[in-house]
Amino acid sequence: MRKRGRAGPTQKGRARWRTVLALTSGPALALGVFTRVTVAGDSMLPTLVPGDRLLVLRLVHRPGLRPGRIVTVRDPRAEADGRVLIKRIAALDAAGATLVGDNPAASTDSRTFGPVPVRSITGTVLYRYGPAGRSGTPASG
Repeated sequence: MRKRGRAGPTQKGRARWRTVLALTSGPALALGVFTRVTVAGDSMLPTLVPGDRLLVLRLVHRPGLRPGRIVTVRDPRAEADGRVLIKRIAALDAAGATLVGDNPAASTDSRTFGPVPVRSITGTVLYRYGPAGRSGTPASG
């Protein structure tokens, strides 16, 4: 049995994500299946920090959404300007999705603008690919 100095993904897991990233960097990105997002702001600290680069699965159908997932959503305060927020789903119900930031003191979220229509959710965060020292799957439900 091999001991690791720190908790983290196995070699096999890292190789799998390298393959995913290689595939998504070309054809899948060109087809619009995935998109890349860079975190700006402190609303998702400590899970996500400014400068984290994320691979996001664009959503057409939304059956996999559930509380705990980290998602991207069109800013309900300014949908026309195309601004995207990164938030965690706190609840889903008939009123829509209640979204929160992991850092309430620095987050503008459903506590400010209320639940958002599920159709406003544009993607699910799959993987943090940078910076290199922080790569991996962010804690998500």
